[in-house]
Amino acid sequence: MTNSYFEIKKKLLEIAIQRTNDRIEMVESALETARDSSNDDTKSSAGDKYETSREMIQQDINRYQGQLLEANKDLIQLTNITSTIADKIDFVKLGSLVKTNVGFYFFIASSIGAIKIGDNNIFVISLASPIGQLLLGKKIGDSFLFNKLNQTISELY
Repeated sequence: MTNSYFEIKKKLLEIAIQRTNDRIEMVESALETARDSSNDDTKSSAGDKYETSREMIQQDINRYQGQLLEANKDLIQLTNITSTIADKIDFVKLGSLVKTNVGFYFFIASSIGAIKIGDNNIFVISLASPIGQLLLGKKIGDSFLFNKLNQTISELY
């Protein structure tokens, strides 16, 4: 990587926070729309059809509330990484940038997916993900098997 690891982690964190904020806004908008539908449905429906429609809207509202809760937890977790992003680390933990011997990069933060920085695709993953669980606590030189590919941690920031 051409930039310093601190700058790369900072950029990854900024992107992850922005995507999480975007997700929160999208879910809040969908939740508001569902609530408006529920209010409109109350005014215009009658009978069994009303009950079925209202229940479906309530299920949507519950699902959006769950998504909003998860997105807000992710945002808090990402904010907590900000204070430790420059710390020297000896093992994989939240906020770590990991490079493997096969050229994969992983940033342990939140499940965002791949982000391209320069020529590198960096997989932004959560600790709760299967690969996050495999990496947690590992040090440079430690190996792990994921998707039938044996990898060794070659760099850790």
